[in-house]
Amino acid sequence: MAGKRDYYETLGVPRNAAEDQLKQAYRNLAKKFHPDANPGDKQAEEKFKEVNEAYEVLRDARKRSNYDQFGHAGANMGGPGGGPAGGAGFGGFSDMGDVGDVFSDIFEGFFGGGGSGAGTRGGRTQSNARRGSDLRYDLSVSFLDSARGKEVSLEIPRQETCATCKGTGTKSGAAPKTCSACHGAGQVRMTQGFFSIMRTCPTCGGAGTVVDNPCPTCGGEGRKRTVRKISVKVPPGVETGSRLKISGEGEAGIHGGPRGDLYVVIQVESHPVFSREDDHVACEVPIPLLVAVLGGDVEVPTLDGFVTMKIPVGTQSGKMFRLRGKGFPNLRGLGTGDILITVVVEIPVKLNEKQRQFLKEMAKLGGNDMYPSVQAFTEKVKKSIER
Repeated sequence: MAGKRDYYETLGVPRNAAEDQLKQAYRNLAKKFHPDANPGDKQAEEKFKEVNEAYEVLRDARKRSNYDQFGHAGANMGGPGGGPAGGAGFGGFSDMGDVGDVFSDIFEGFFGGGGSGAGTRGGRTQSNARRGSDLRYDLSVSFLDSARGKEVSLEIPRQETCATCKGTGTKSGAAPKTCSACHGAGQVRMTQGFFSIMRTCPTCGGAGTVVDNPCPTCGGEGRKRTVRKISVKVPPGVETGSRLKISGEGEAGIHGGPRGDLYVVIQVESHPVFSREDDHVACEVPIPLLVAVLGGDVEVPTLDGFVTMKIPVGTQSGKMFRLRGKGFPNLRGLGTGDILITVVVEIPVKLNEKQRQFLKEMAKLGGNDMYPSVQAFTEKVKKSIER
């Protein structure tokens, strides 16, 4: 256990912290370091595991007492089932006992709702109805569709309530029987020496009910996997990582529980010409040397096609021009971004003899006033090396 951080220090609470204080500290830290709030952040993931492990021990009076007396060596003295808590993924919201009460709050923060579990929590028998799992669908859209918006048709594999048994899981359609092993609690008490722990009922698997005559269509589960076709409107202005919530399009609930939700996560494809900067669109446009020197009109691209843009006399390479209101619409309704055009002056190549002679004559007629940046640079260098 060498090098393992103190559990109270991990949660940031005193050693005499009450249960409510522990739960509040855990809730705050779990929200902060949850993988869904920190995608790809390995350090946050490790912190999340540490917080879970600490709370899993300190929330249990027996484990906490052992830990207070024997440190980390005593944390798992309660027998099987005393390991550190694990993280929940996006699509599978499993039942986690008392920890689940805290996680329901966390998922409400991320997705606007949480799952409910079956069985017994804190000595209170709850309904066997459980909310269906939320689902995630990763949708790739083109750069232009992310700017303009698009309606797309999706095929979502998900659990549906069995049409044969209407979700009861029984062949006759009658309600399942209460489990005789746990009497509907979903958990049974296991005693080992001086220690007593609650474990998921092995007879009913935590459901609290059993099916004697299972439905032949769903095998007693009450649900059957199907493919659901739905239409989703992708709003203009989405970007990579945007999440669209479609309420009630997740998996069917168990034993009459509510259906979960569907979360469509957007991945925007790159574009060969445009790139995105907040709500602005950036683009580099090459222009001929003589247009930069003498000024003129050039055709530049926008999200809606080409427009004419005036180039002032003496425009330098790298000069940026702004076309207002031609970028991405803001998802929160805060106006529309701009297109930022950066011009790149192109030096002519493959000159014929007459063209070369023309440029030579122009060079002879030129002076320092034609090249102020060159002149300023030369003066700067001279001053920097003078002694």
